[in-house]
Amino acid sequence: MNSQMKRGTLEMCALSIISRADCYGYEIVNRISACMEMTEGTIYPLMKRLRDAGFIDSYIVESPEGPPRKYYKITDKGKDELEKLINEWSEFEVSIDKLLKGEYENDNEQQE
Repeated sequence: MNSQMKRGTLEMCALSIISRADCYGYEIVNRISACMEMTEGTIYPLMKRLRDAGFIDSYIVESPEGPPRKYYKITDKGKDELEKLINEWSEFEVSIDKLLKGEYENDNEQQE
């Protein structure tokens, strides 16, 4: 997938995953990687931006299998942002789909 397209959707994908259940970074990477290529090095700067914006909070949980894990949870502000992003994505998807099908060209011909 084109890196510019991917970059524009990662925030929405991460918020969507975290909205369903608190997750740690590696979990988020694995879930996003199921549909697009992503590395662990990408997720942590994204999580920092989301936390700085107030969309997520983090907390530490001790792990019996290794070092403590930082879990992320969505905030109310993050839920609002996710809803906004999903609405924008839906509008974008419909518009691009129309363009790809040539429907805008037909609209322009009818207006002339």
